[in-house]
Amino acid sequence: MSLANLKTEQEPVLQHPPDLGLGEEESYLRMITKRFFKHRLAVVGLVIFTIITLMAILAPWISPRDPYEITGDFAAEPSAEYWLGTDQVGRDIASRLIYASRVSLAVGIGAVAIYVVIGTILGAIAGYFGKWVDMCIMRLTDVFMAFPYLMVILVLVSIMGPSLYNIIIVLGLLGWPGIARIVRGSVLSIKEMDYVKAGITLGYSTPKIVFQHILPNCLAPILVNATFGIASAIIMEASLSFLGMGVQPPTASWGNMLTEAQSLTVLSTQLWLWIPPGLMILLAVLSINFMGDGLRDAMDPKSLR
Repeated sequence: MSLANLKTEQEPVLQHPPDLGLGEEESYLRMITKRFFKHRLAVVGLVIFTIITLMAILAPWISPRDPYEITGDFAAEPSAEYWLGTDQVGRDIASRLIYASRVSLAVGIGAVAIYVVIGTILGAIAGYFGKWVDMCIMRLTDVFMAFPYLMVILVLVSIMGPSLYNIIIVLGLLGWPGIARIVRGSVLSIKEMDYVKAGITLGYSTPKIVFQHILPNCLAPILVNATFGIASAIIMEASLSFLGMGVQPPTASWGNMLTEAQSLTVLSTQLWLWIPPGLMILLAVLSINFMGDGLRDAMDPKSLR
């Protein structure tokens, strides 16, 4: 057989390679989804978190009253007219509780989005380039982690002024060290893979190698950490608001709604003032943590079958 004939016979094979990438990706995503929905607590958490999210989105339509409206009934007990009663100013608790979910979700998702971007970029740069670049970024990370987290937040918020946007910015700018360390560790191991070395040999640009070939394989730990980070941000916002350094009245927040429950009289006789916001914080944080546990188990490579 001549060389020309051999080349002609091989051309159909070269022109029509088997397309396995999309099928493998769909199979992996399907497997992750099945494993997640087998985790009962994760499914419960997903349902609760979905309800809270819908409540925040549909607040203007499902809220029984304007959350800022002052009625003539002060500290009224729960009734048919006021589902969860009114606060000491005369505002409807149920309406404020619904609108407060917007604040908590905005802080949780906004702060985590900021520090995930910062931490992912810095961690990827440190892990990929190594040497003095890695040393400088990791020492900067150590400096950020050396300061007492809550104290720094209180100082910065007091300087910038307590507001929703300032809380999101402060939490976002201070929360990236953990993500940076996780991404750096993943990049250090992934960059030694053969396909990464092949990309370098073929002359692919550094951004293409890092963002198209390395970071997609780091998504599992990033997503899990971000999930737990949302719960931590919600607790932090509630704590700051309770201390008077967070979202300021009259804007409704689960944290500043708990501020009224600092007296023994309220704690013992006016339960409707503090149980609903406390219960909402509990449900939101538990649901997100359950989802994080399910996501971590579903994406664990050691347990994937």
